[in-house]
Formats: sequence, C-alpha cells, structure tokens
Amino acid sequence: MDDETRDQQTDVDRPTSADRPAAPTTGLDRLRDALKKPRSRGQLTAAVLLAVLGFASVVQVQATGEDDVYAGMRQEDMLQLLNSLAAASERAENEVAQLEQTRSALRSNTESRQAALETARQQANVLGILAGTLPTVGPGVVVTVEDPTGAVGIDQLLNGLEELRDAGAEAIEINDTVRVIAQSSLEDGQNGVLVDGQQLSAPYTIEAIGDSHTLGRSMDFDGGLTEEIEAVGGDVRVEEVNTVEIATTREPGPSQYAEPTETE
Repeated sequence: MDDETRDQQTDVDRPTSADRPAAPTTGLDRLRDALKKPRSRGQLTAAVLLAVLGFASVVQVQATGEDDVYAGMRQEDMLQLLNSLAAASERAENEVAQLEQTRSALRSNTESRQAALETARQQANVLGILAGTLPTVGPGVVVTVEDPTGAVGIDQLLNGLEELRDAGAEAIEINDTVRVIAQSSLEDGQNGVLVDGQQLSAPYTIEAIGDSHTLGRSMDFDGGLTEEIEAVGGDVRVEEVNTVEIATTREPGPSQYAEPTETE
C-alpha cells in the first residue's frame, strides 16, 4: 500500500467532531445558558431570592464563627468575661443613678429658687404698694369733697382717710398730687390743707383702691365723712368705680430707730 492510500485510510479511521461523544453539561453552563435566554418576571424574582439567601448564609457563617470563638474559650475565661461585663454594667447603672440624682437636685434647687424669687417679688410688690413706692391700679372709689365756705379742714379729711383705711383701702391719693401712707401728716393751710408739706386746695379728690362697695359704704355711715362735710357746709360725692389709677409715688426714707433683725 502506497503512502497516498495509507493517508486516505487514516483520514477515514480518524473520528470526526460529529462522531465524538458530547462533553457533559455543568451547572455553570446551564446558568450561562439561562442568563442568555430572555428572562421573565418569575426568573427575576427567583434571582433576587437566591441573592438574599446567599447573603443570609454568609452572615450566618460569620455569626457561627464568632460563636465558635466563645465556644472555644475556657470556663475561667468565660467567667472572667461575664464578671467584667457585670462590673461594667453596674458602673454604668451607678453613673446613671448619680446623674439622675444630680438632675433632680438641680431641678429642685431651680424650682425652689424660682419659687423664692416669685414670693419675694410678690412681697416686694405688696410692700411697695402699701409704702407708696409703686404706682398701682385696681377697683375702688373716687371721693370728691366740695368746700364752698372754706370750712373743711384737717379734722374732716383726716377722719375720712382713717375711715378708708379701716375699710381696707390699700392705696390712697389726693388731688393726683400726694400719695397718702401711714406716715402722712395733715396741717391746716391758708388756702386749704397741707398734706406732707404740699399745699392742696378744694375741691379735694380722694382716690382709694380696695373693695369699691365696702369703701363707698364707709363714707355714708352715721358720723362718717359725708355727714361731717355736710355739717360744715360742704358737699361729698362718692363714686364706686372698677378702675382707679394711682400714679404718684414716694421715696422711701431711712428709718431712724428701727433696724431689721437677722433671720436664719
């Protein structure tokens, strides 16, 4: 057999690609083929679920690894670790308790201080009104005394002021000029009366703050201001009003004999 005949025989005997058995299909090949095909909504949903499942598996493996670290510890090490955690927790609880006590103390001190300041402010206002150092407003009466004969003097006016005080007047002013207080003095003048050294003339307008009905009644009882003024030829008009404004004030003077006592 010549060479050409042997080559032809060899080509005939050599198996072709069609005659060779197909290679087995792997999972990677199937996944690649699946990705190349058009994907439906169900396939996309399955892909997302598989991705989530894979992520959860990784997390579980990591957590299992951490658990394995504690599982491999000796009992003494575990007890020491637990004691350390308990001590740290106790310290944190103590610090929280101290901070809460500090907060409560600060809040209590602040509230007490505010209450004390408010009480002091109220007392200062009351004392300022009674002492005549503060202007004031409130219900009361306006008493107008006419003196056409010039017979009204300090006897009648002083009795009227005392009656207003006894009826509960908290602030009194005469002729929008003089603030009448407990230390006020009255003297007869040439053309009227002197109240704390200031000359006042009729008609006298006395404004008083307090219970308007009670103050008004105090002017009309037997032997009161109205009767005394009318007895000397004068006339009295009493108006009970809802608002009386007293704007005049006095400067507080130093005490000559009295001194405050120390309190705890």
